[in-house]
Amino acid sequence: MTDADTFMERLDPEMCVVTAAVGEERSGCLVGFSAQCSMRPVRYVVWLSKVNHTYEVARAADVLAVHLLTRDQHALAALFGGETGDETDKFRQVGWRTAHGGAAVLQDAAAWFVGTVTGRFDAGDHVGFVLEPVECGARADGPLLRLRDALDISPGHPVD
Repeated sequence: MTDADTFMERLDPEMCVVTAAVGEERSGCLVGFSAQCSMRPVRYVVWLSKVNHTYEVARAADVLAVHLLTRDQHALAALFGGETGDETDKFRQVGWRTAHGGAAVLQDAAAWFVGTVTGRFDAGDHVGFVLEPVECGARADGPLLRLRDALDISPGHPVD
């Protein structure tokens, strides 16, 4: 284990579900790498794995939706983190609606926003999508789902 690994293991970020839609194709995945990256203008970045089905759809999308989940929404996190869109239509199993720019918004998310993609940055095995929020909503309070809450979810696309 490297010093960097030791540092990273101490982190416990909030998890989110990112959804992408282009035409009739929809995809979504559980994401552990995301953060606000600018205050003025407000910008948020989500990092999608290049091996993930959602990344392929997001590459062609003008907008993405970012959803926060509470700890009691573990089953929703498991669906979007443990299944791959290559094999499963996750949206058949959840309530969702079309929002700004054709984005797919999960109806049960504790909070969400749709963001216009303003930039993409290749950082190795992940690509960062910088988003400018254009539509937001919230429906529930409670402690957010964090990495430690989701460690039991085996990724739909395992990392080498």
